[in-house]
Amino acid sequence: MGSDFYRENILDHYRNPRNRGTLEGAQIRHEDMNPLCGDQVRFEVRLDDGGRVEAAAFDGRGCAISQASASMLTEAVQGKTLDEIKTMDKDDVLAMLGIPLSPVRLKCALLALKVLQAGIYRYEAEHAGGREA
Repeated sequence: MGSDFYRENILDHYRNPRNRGTLEGAQIRHEDMNPLCGDQVRFEVRLDDGGRVEAAAFDGRGCAISQASASMLTEAVQGKTLDEIKTMDKDDVLAMLGIPLSPVRLKCALLALKVLQAGIYRYEAEHAGGREA
């Protein structure tokens, strides 16, 4: 499988995004943007009773890389714990995308993960003392 396969996969996720929209009952919601290019991503997560991701959704606008990365990430985090997601890094995102990226495109690719992890940290801080958000 060459880089053409991965490019096609990226375009498929961009043209036919998975889990795009809002998520009923989401406990985690966070949004941010890349000020350099204007890409924008909102990530939402609903947890099951065991603290694992039951469902994830995203919305946003931007280039094919940022939007495909967000789409792929909604699938990749299904069933994971918040701690598992917090350990994800650029290598995980690059493995999902399957192609090398320039530093500028890497920022596009990492936006969704950055938004998701920031949302998790905010959620955990809000719930640290047992107080509900």
